[in-house]
Amino acid sequence: MLRAFLSRMAQTLFVLFGISAMVFGVFFATPGMDPTARIAGRGASPQVMETIRKEYGFDRSLPVQYGIMMKKLFITRDLASYANRGEHVVPEILHAAPVTASLVCGAAVIWIATSLLAGTLAAAMKGRMIDRMIMALGMVGISIPVFWLGEVMNMLTQSRYHDRWWFAWVPPPGYIPLTQNPLGWFLSLVIPWCVLALAFTGIYSRVLRADLIALSHEDFIRTARAKGLSPSRIMLRHSLRMALIGYTALFGMDFAQLAGGGALMTEVVFGLPGVGHLTYQALSNMDLPLIMATVMYSATFVVVANALVDVLHMALDPRIRPSR
Repeated sequence: MLRAFLSRMAQTLFVLFGISAMVFGVFFATPGMDPTARIAGRGASPQVMETIRKEYGFDRSLPVQYGIMMKKLFITRDLASYANRGEHVVPEILHAAPVTASLVCGAAVIWIATSLLAGTLAAAMKGRMIDRMIMALGMVGISIPVFWLGEVMNMLTQSRYHDRWWFAWVPPPGYIPLTQNPLGWFLSLVIPWCVLALAFTGIYSRVLRADLIALSHEDFIRTARAKGLSPSRIMLRHSLRMALIGYTALFGMDFAQLAGGGALMTEVVFGLPGVGHLTYQALSNMDLPLIMATVMYSATFVVVANALVDVLHMALDPRIRPSR
């Protein structure tokens, strides 16, 4: 198990190296493009251009440029955004990361709890009215765009019904730090949590239901029935454990993608200054150092989460563990 874990971590480092080289090549080594001008931004003076060229080694070979860029991004962490008054991009991402983490973790708790309940109940009641209702509601949740639902909720809670008692508790759009005001932090994120979790609840409940129904025809489930185990025990102790293998794989990738900036729409609509919102601003301003930093941040989350999911699968299913 330890050997498999170390092997998986080595593969992860190799993948991250490949992603960093590809991102660097796309942004800074494209033929016919001057990376100095792209970093300096519009209207930069010749003095600033010369400073950037020497600082980033753009007058040297590509491997040296790549090494300098990775050093600035991961070691010294002084990669600067000249489009944003020379601010260092790594501190900006670290400042935005808790906002995204608060949003994604809260939404994940909601969609995991509701999808486990809905998917298990739908599988247990297969073909009945409650099964059809859960699947229909799940499809509605999947079909509603996040940005549209967020705008509707803002319209209802911030303007039309804000003075009514049922929405008077909703604070203005924005983020309140947990350390500053725990209650305000919770209230400012309740609606974004629900909006972000809605689509994932529909997807996960349908996936879990399908896996549980497919597993009901497996030999080990038939054996459990033959032993006289109750349907609820078979569902919760045997079927659900096996169904969680695919469930955790899906969750690991979705959670990492959202934590890496994939919750952009939700953050923009609700005015949350997270990584997704920061990426949106960087793309609007063509701030290449910040874009590269956010892409690497997102890629790191996805790759590391994928590795952790693989390790978790080995713990859940002994059949996929490597033989000694």
